[in-house]
Amino acid sequence: MNRRQEKFIHVGNFVARVEVDLVYTEGSWSPCLTLEDAQRLDKIRMALQKGDIKAAAQNAQIFQLTPVTKAA
Repeated sequence: MNRRQEKFIHVGNFVARVEVDLVYTEGSWSPCLTLEDAQRLDKIRMALQKGDIKAAAQNAQIFQLTPVTKAA
């Protein structure tokens, strides 16, 4: 059984939203990611760490975080 889920990767001021498939099995390590999804998450994380937003955006939706100051 598989189920789609969103994973978020936070690096610096950026967050990547990635849809992955969770694989459910009868084993004790369930649920887990497919190998392809795990590799894709690593690729996106590395691209964000290098500052290569264009490469990260090929496999994820990228958001830039903006700090909000507390109003007095």
